[in-house]
Amino acid sequence: MQNVHPPVDYPLYLANKAVETGQWLAVQHKYSQNLYARVALADEKSIEKAIRAAVKAEAEMAKLQPFQKQKILLHCVQRFQNMREELVEILIAEGGKPRLAAMAEVERLINTFQIAADAVSQLDEGRILPLAVTAAAANYQGMVKHVPIGTVSLISPFNFPLNLTAHKIAPAIAAGCPFVLKPASATPISALKIAEVLAETDLPKGAFSVLPCEREQADVLVTDDRFKLLSFTGSDVVGWDMKARAGRKKVTLELGGNAAVMIEPDTELNDALIHRLIGGAYNHAGQVCISVQRILVHADVYAELKKKLVSQLKKIKAADPDLDSTLVGPMIKEAEAQRLKKWIDKAVKKGAKILAGGELKGVMFEPTLLEQVDPNLEVYKDEVFGPVAILEKYSSFEQGITRINQSRFGLQAGIYTQSLEKMLYAWDQLQVGGVIINDIPSFRVDNMPYGGVKDSGLGREGIQSAIRDMQEERLLVIKR
Repeated sequence: MQNVHPPVDYPLYLANKAVETGQWLAVQHKYSQNLYARVALADEKSIEKAIRAAVKAEAEMAKLQPFQKQKILLHCVQRFQNMREELVEILIAEGGKPRLAAMAEVERLINTFQIAADAVSQLDEGRILPLAVTAAAANYQGMVKHVPIGTVSLISPFNFPLNLTAHKIAPAIAAGCPFVLKPASATPISALKIAEVLAETDLPKGAFSVLPCEREQADVLVTDDRFKLLSFTGSDVVGWDMKARAGRKKVTLELGGNAAVMIEPDTELNDALIHRLIGGAYNHAGQVCISVQRILVHADVYAELKKKLVSQLKKIKAADPDLDSTLVGPMIKEAEAQRLKKWIDKAVKKGAKILAGGELKGVMFEPTLLEQVDPNLEVYKDEVFGPVAILEKYSSFEQGITRINQSRFGLQAGIYTQSLEKMLYAWDQLQVGGVIINDIPSFRVDNMPYGGVKDSGLGREGIQSAIRDMQEERLLVIKR
């Protein structure tokens, strides 16, 4: 469905309040490429006001009791449930997300705030620390509690503009930390809708700001020492550069990867497996950090799986994301689609074969499957972040594990096998943040400790893990 309604203007949120700055960021409808909306754009003065307000709110945020935090988070749950249809339409328009995927993301947004609300009453708030480990400390008793780290800066990506934003905001509230968030410029409306709901709550004045802004202006979110933690989700190049410039603050990074799935010969090659591989590789045009990029298949079943996968994949076309039947919608920008086309063309010149897809029209990239790809090329070793997967053969389980580990990324990996010994071997040997057995690496539940190693990042998301990152231990010692 083409975008036909007149563009809507959205305010930013500065110190809990909706503000129109007079400067606007245009947001395109990703399928029609028409102007969909305008969002208020923050300048340096707005960002400075937001930081000052957040720092001023630290004491009040730290005083919030568990029942108060839970009330705020549950209000969001209820409101998001009532806003389902509106949020789905926004995801389709500003992100180009296929309708069923958009519905799933809204559900995950609700779940994420619910998990945070539950976590508030379940967190271990501290512990008794025995100190009498030497005679000199015989008369001392220690206690440790967790306190908010302070004001945090949050930078969220375009591909899950509701749920990955929620994975930053909800833990900040649960931890008692004021925050300033910069949403992705391509998909800022989703974060602003979350802010709209937060503005209805009893959060202390200045506790939150959601500020669409230019990257150069947002640099203060990285470098300013008034922030005690930076949480960034995005590209590895940008993320590690941010860490280098972040100064004394704590940094958590979720930077994506080029996830692999291994299929052992004891795996049943049924339609459910084929559909799962296709969904993992091509849903949302492959713009998922744990999208299936490399499909490693044992030599004994390679030919059979290849035949079934290609047969099903050739039935799928990039299409209007507003349709229930669409799996592959538009890529986020034409420049990204062109970048990916160059990577594929280069691989073909180096001997790669296109088994399906490979065609590009504007932002619409047909789901593509390659084989015989040189592992030194970008399309193999880097994050494609598009609807492309690579099929490759391996001879032994150990060889397959070694190939996965050769990547500079290490977010998640999937292993299909019925052997408990191989499952445990994979868990021991794979250099990734998560090993998924008998499913694709794209599997995620919102309470999982989620994150990677190597170039895939630093620290863990998932509500409980993120809350802990946003708190620090404070020791009390009593001499009796």
